[in-house]
Amino acid sequence: MNEIKNRIWLEKVIRTALEEDLGAGDLTTNAIIEHEMNGQAVLMTRETIVLAGLPVFSRVFELLDPDVRFDYDFQDGMRVPAGGRICVVAGKLSAILEAERTALNFAQRMSGIATLTRQYVDQIGSLKTKIIDTRKTAPGLRLLDKYAVVMGGGHNHRMGLFDGILIKDNHIAAAGSIKKAVLLAKEKAPHTIKVEVEVEDLTGLDEAIQAGADMVLLDNMSADLIQKAVDLAGKRVLLEASGGIKLENIQEIAKAGVDLISVGALTHSARAVDLSLEVITIP
Repeated sequence: MNEIKNRIWLEKVIRTALEEDLGAGDLTTNAIIEHEMNGQAVLMTRETIVLAGLPVFSRVFELLDPDVRFDYDFQDGMRVPAGGRICVVAGKLSAILEAERTALNFAQRMSGIATLTRQYVDQIGSLKTKIIDTRKTAPGLRLLDKYAVVMGGGHNHRMGLFDGILIKDNHIAAAGSIKKAVLLAKEKAPHTIKVEVEVEDLTGLDEAIQAGADMVLLDNMSADLIQKAVDLAGKRVLLEASGGIKLENIQEIAKAGVDLISVGALTHSARAVDLSLEVITIP
């Protein structure tokens, strides 16, 4: 059922993006290109990337030309060298030109997220810590952003407020204490849902563990303090480090022994990669 819902959602997202760009029609293409003229275009990258979003890229063209064909040299999750040919698109030239910008927008953003994620994953090497994302995604594009993280070798945190409990500082303030917030969540949460709580110091960590939290998020702690938190927890709970995570310090934090490191930058600060779509033949 979720797969069906996601497919319907994706169609809506793509159609909305096309409508935003096309409106009543492509004035330039309509003026220059005969509707039945066929052509081919090649998708290239001008920089080394980790590819993500190819199915979305392709679906944009399919909605404008059901008979469009693709010849793929790479698939999502693969590293593509600078100058690499990703795929060839063949079909109605008018549809190729009309879909070009929308398709590239999806592929450039998603590949940018995957590429940045792979940099973080590579930085921690063989360490067992998992790199995970956050909810800091583009509004309306969360499933695509999080899919791109997975293509880059990362993992997903909760998709939204509906599928995970994460007690943050404002929840704690409203409840009155970490202990009370955790106990309330444990009492009312479905038995399949873990309860995670955010803490800022070792005292908060100890209170969360004593209250029965399943996971603890160590918020904006230094690597030294994280090491002390790992020692204090003693494997009694899963530990997630978050806040202030950069490529320069992620290895040190991973070496401290946390189970998870969440990085908001994967989705909120990833740079769109440099892709191009060039017409190569007009039969």
